[in-house]
Amino acid sequence: MKLALIQSDIVWEDKNANIKQLEQYIEQIKSDVSIILLPEMFTTGFTMQSEKYAETMDGETVLWMKKQAKSKNALIIGSVIILELGKYYNRLILAFPDGHLKHYNKKHLFTMGEEPKHYSAGNEPLEFEYLGLKIKAIICYDLRFPVWCRNASNYDLLICVANWPEVRSYPWRQLLIARAIENQCYVAAVNRVGLDGNNINHSGNSMVVDAKGEVLQEMVTTAGIIIQQIDLELLKQFRMQFPVLKDQDAFSFE
Repeated sequence: MKLALIQSDIVWEDKNANIKQLEQYIEQIKSDVSIILLPEMFTTGFTMQSEKYAETMDGETVLWMKKQAKSKNALIIGSVIILELGKYYNRLILAFPDGHLKHYNKKHLFTMGEEPKHYSAGNEPLEFEYLGLKIKAIICYDLRFPVWCRNASNYDLLICVANWPEVRSYPWRQLLIARAIENQCYVAAVNRVGLDGNNINHSGNSMVVDAKGEVLQEMVTTAGIIIQQIDLELLKQFRMQFPVLKDQDAFSFE
């Protein structure tokens, strides 16, 4: 399976500009790519103006994602601001080629950026299967919490979409590698580049990491696309030869 990670320079709070930019990237992606990843809050940047920029699940951005998924015959994944039942969510939307949707509401809201003041936290993890690959999906700050990312179900790929600033790029890289090693899985993480509306710079560092913790590809500073093949058989062989997950502790969280 091939993944495409679009590392974009998100135009601050300008949905139309970001959609146009992403369409140009998506047009470049070949038909053999099965999953296309977009950054966290890809239409706005990491804004706290949830009331102003929120959409619904039948709004313009979700409809656009469904259209792109059908056109490219690929699963499109990225987070947007969603209003539902009076609450605002930083919601990961998964648009499948056949038109159906899945979603995940960000569990760990970034306190230092006042995200909990403007968004409601989710409490349900998202794991699913697509084209024979078992996948778990998280958003940005979730990455810091290994219990939330724990591989209790033998998932094969951990997906992370983010707006992670350059000043903390070192922990970003280390955490992605650690999540891959401890969960014995591939990790595909897409981040943005450029300055946001709060004058915070982002260096990207979007990457794909294998289960041994080796970085297969990484893109730094520049906007662009990473295309990476995921080898499920190679992962299965490694797990058979070095069955770490069989020895993990059994515990649960509330």
